[in-house]
Amino acid sequence: MKGLSWIRESLTLKGRIIIAVLSLVIIVGGGVIAFKFYDFTQNNPKFCVSCHLMKPAYDAWKKSKHAGINCHECHHLTIPEQNKLLVTFVLHRPKSVPQRHGKVIVPWKYCIKCHWDKDKRYPNAPLINSSPGHAKHYFMEQIECAKCHGYITHKFVAAARFCLRCHQGKEVHGAGMQKLACLNCHTDRTQNLKPGRKKCLFCHGNSSIRMELVADDTLDVKYFRPSEELIQKAIKINVPKDAPMQFYCYKCHKPHEKLRPDYGTCMSCHSQIVNVGRHKLHVQKMGLQCTTCHKPHSWRVSKKAAKKICTQCHEYRNPLSFIGS
Repeated sequence: MKGLSWIRESLTLKGRIIIAVLSLVIIVGGGVIAFKFYDFTQNNPKFCVSCHLMKPAYDAWKKSKHAGINCHECHHLTIPEQNKLLVTFVLHRPKSVPQRHGKVIVPWKYCIKCHWDKDKRYPNAPLINSSPGHAKHYFMEQIECAKCHGYITHKFVAAARFCLRCHQGKEVHGAGMQKLACLNCHTDRTQNLKPGRKKCLFCHGNSSIRMELVADDTLDVKYFRPSEELIQKAIKINVPKDAPMQFYCYKCHKPHEKLRPDYGTCMSCHSQIVNVGRHKLHVQKMGLQCTTCHKPHSWRVSKKAAKKICTQCHEYRNPLSFIGS
């Protein structure tokens, strides 16, 4: 207290004012500098790249869909974790970023802030609240977002066949489909993610169906579309509106199992057909395939069709006589 009384007694009013102003400048200036430094470390991605290890991640971020989004919007560290990183960097001087060892770098709760509810700051962020694919993998299976999105640093759209990392043994057969992206067939348009008929007709149908699917803007057609070359090569099919068996293509076609449907596939539903009419003669004794007479996707053997199909082996007979015999 004596020191303070000495200052009060020895300093003039002008001196006191100068000291007070200088003290205020130091306090305010220090506060501003501290705030600026804190803001730089927490809200400026350039702080992250000041560490030489982060240059590849920073470059990938600049080219990504998240360019312009502050690093700390997604990456959150506690104070102890930040200090641990600093100590590790100063003492050990690592040459590369260590492997994750299974750790989730960005938990789902940060992803959901923009991709579930609209965030005014990022109005173009795709929403997943009407996506059956995300409902199954995230809400039902409890799979973290980063398991599929961002497993390659700052690359958020999964690779074409990334699904095979979990769904092992689900490669498709040949006949032009072996290099397709998983979402070229599987779709957000159905609850079970299996392709609806129109999804198959994206390649095997006409351009009007493709335009309809593209206009729906579901995730599968937004990010994964077969090449024009592949679409042109695909066999085009026509399903008459009055054709029987109007169900999903995958009921007969099993692209993860075999090339094309065969007699066994038909018999899985039509197990008693050999006891009807002359099916036993044609199928079991003559060894004909079902599709020799029943042309795929129209199936019904009409009188007109019978005049072309049946006469390849024998004279024309009314198809009704085949059933009734």
